[in-house]
Formats: sequence, structure tokens, C-alpha cells
Amino acid sequence: MKTQASLTAALLAVALTAAAQTAAPTRKFDFGPGKAAAGYQQVLPTAVYSKETGFGFDFGTTATGVDRGGKNALTGDFVTSHQPFYFSVAVPEGNYNVTVTLGDLKGASSNFIKAESRRLLLQTTATKPGQLYTQTWTVNVKNRRINDTQQVSLKPREVGKLDWDDRLTLEFDGAPSALVALEITPAPAATTVFLAGNSTVVNQDDEPWAAWGQMLPNFFGPGVAVANHAESGLSLASFLSSHRLEKVLSVMKPGDYLFIEFGHNDQKEKGPNDGPFLAYTERLKLYVREARQKGGIPVLVTSTSRRSFGASGKIENSLGDFPAAVRQAAQQENVPLIDLNAMTTSLYEAMGEEESKKAFVHYPANSYPGQPQPLADNTHFNPYGAYEIARCVVEGMKTAKLDLVKYLRPGLPPFDPAHPDALAAWRWPESPRSAVTKPDGN
Repeated sequence: MKTQASLTAALLAVALTAAAQTAAPTRKFDFGPGKAAAGYQQVLPTAVYSKETGFGFDFGTTATGVDRGGKNALTGDFVTSHQPFYFSVAVPEGNYNVTVTLGDLKGASSNFIKAESRRLLLQTTATKPGQLYTQTWTVNVKNRRINDTQQVSLKPREVGKLDWDDRLTLEFDGAPSALVALEITPAPAATTVFLAGNSTVVNQDDEPWAAWGQMLPNFFGPGVAVANHAESGLSLASFLSSHRLEKVLSVMKPGDYLFIEFGHNDQKEKGPNDGPFLAYTERLKLYVREARQKGGIPVLVTSTSRRSFGASGKIENSLGDFPAAVRQAAQQENVPLIDLNAMTTSLYEAMGEEESKKAFVHYPANSYPGQPQPLADNTHFNPYGAYEIARCVVEGMKTAKLDLVKYLRPGLPPFDPAHPDALAAWRWPESPRSAVTKPDGN
């Protein structure tokens, strides 16, 4: 149980974070070699990110400037590339409304945008000559700091990850892309959806792995930021011991959400109360209590099923009683439940035993540089599989009647896991910073 002093310290930390963010100015960038619009910082193709400037093209990627002229200084020029490029801006921890304007007054463009560690914001969006496209997302930026004396214990693989660095990074892809303008505005009042989980949830940094948490931002309009604190190899216990729940609680405000999905790694843990209805269930309830103490809204999520087909051609449960433990805890604590285990079972069975490999990390040897051995992973997803599971999560939000669904982008079609999206319609440009490395555990 928290002491009054620790509660006061936690509230102060939230207040200080909000104050620092509110004090941060709106940043407005006008891309291209033409005259900069009033109130905007001009960004030429030669602008390379540095701590001194606090903005610029990053990680050795470049773009070309184009000036179409005309009376509108903002929309007459842009930067473009046929290859992915990164643009970074130094900002304090917090949520930001990120508004991007795309298009070319005289040519066509095709644009795909990710944020930070491969979080999906915008799927392929084409503009015709003379057409401009503007869209806003609320993006979360986080750091390791909990308070003056504590920080999150990161794994070696997380050091240097874009999710944990000192800036907001956007990745632009297209053939060709056309980036006209960018605005970054502090959004301290936005609702935050915190994700606690393992490698099936985490923002996977490297191709060809992906997880559902990094696809979720694509489905929300401005007003909701997804703060993914999941990490590969974690259980409920190790998420706690690495101070990740403390970190979440240090920045959580009333009305924020905490989605909790564990189980794959908890299976491996043994203790005096071995079994999901004892230690595992009690830890689930601890997460629920802690979130509620901060005025947050906990949501329990059953573990994604593994691709474990039996002789009958149906998925066999490889997670024991862990999914049942989550369902029971949700009922006992009166917590919203997203039964992702049931939905992913339906999803994989609809795909079929062979076709479902195309949603997982199944690739022949040498499909990627530095990958001499075949990849045959029946737990972790590729970007297509991760996106389909994120669609399941969104449907689970609707079924649970979370108030959060009012922030979903308009026109989002319903999704039935028994009828997956066609793989042929899926496009995912691979990120140039990626390396083929196996996730640390499940």
C-alpha cells in the first residue's frame, strides 16, 4: 500500500511533467527550399539533426527539396524521397498533437508514416497533383525517469531504441513521398492508453517482427495517445521488478487507461503458489488496484494464442489456465475484458494452418540480410499479423463498451476475426534502421 508521502510525490511528478510539457512551445516546420511561411521554421534538405539545433533529418537519411512556387509560402514547396527518411525534433516527455501536411502542387505522391519505434500512424495515402492531405495524431514520447532517484531498468536491447530516446522521431516512406509541413503541439490533456505486456504487445524495433501495440495508434484520431511500455520477455513479475509499472503510474492521470496482457512468460515462472489462479491472479489484481488508485481505467486482455494447430486442424490451447485466470480476475474485479485469446484463435483458424504462417515470422533463410537460418516463429507476428491482431483489440474495445471508442477514426469498418483482411492488400515499407534480431523471449 502506498504511503501518503509516496502518493504526494507521484502526484507532484505528474504535475511537473504536465507543467514542463505545457511550457514547451508549439513547433511548426515548413519543408523545402522556397520562402518559409510566417511563423514556421524552414527545413532545408541539409538540416541534419543535432542536439544544438533540436531538429532535422536523422540517422543518415536524406530527402530532396522541391519548390513549385506560387503565392502560398507554406504549400508551394516540400521535401521528397523514394526511400524512407527520418525527421526528429527534441521534445520533453509527454503527449503531442502531431499534424502533417502532405502533397505536391504539380505531381502525385504516396505517403506512409510511422512514429518512434515503428508505430503505425498512416497507411499508404496517395495525393493527386495539386491535392494536399492533412492529418493529426496524438503521439506519446517517454523517457526512463520515474523521479529524482528512480528510473526504468531497461534491457540492453532497449538502449538506443527510439521509444526511449530524447526526441520525437517520424519515419516517412513513399514512392515518392511529399512532406510539406509539420506541427507539434503539446497535448497534456489527451487521454493516454498505457500498454503493459510482453513481446506480443511491444513496439518491435526490428524487421520482420511486429506486435499489436505498435499498430494501435493508426486507429485513433487526435485526443488519444498510445504509450506502449511492453517489452519482450516480460511477465507480470518482471514488469514490476524493472519499475515499469511505477513509471506508468508516475505519469498516469485520472481517465487514462492501462491495458494489461501477460501470460506467455508467466508460464515459465515457478513459485510457492504455482498456478495462474494464485500468484498470477494476485498480480493481475495488484495492477488493477494500482491503476484505480491513480484514477485510471484498467482493462484486462487475455494472451494472444500461439500458432499451435492440432491434428484436427484447430488451434490447441498452449497457455494452460492463464487465459481463464484473466477472465476470472476481470469478473471478480469488475474490470473490462478483451478476450484476445479467443479472437486470435478464431483468426488463425480462419486463415488455416498453412496460410497463417504468413501472419507470423516464418521466412526462408536469407530473406533478410544477416539471416542465414530459416525463421519459424509461432508466437511472434510480422507486421501483417500484428495489424490483424490490433484490429481484434479495437473490436474488443467496442465489445467492452469502453468510452475510448469515441476517439476511433470515423469510418473504421467493423472487423470479424473469422474473416481476416486479405494479405494481398497489405503494404508495409520496411524501416531502414532495422536489424534482424530475435526478440528476447516471448
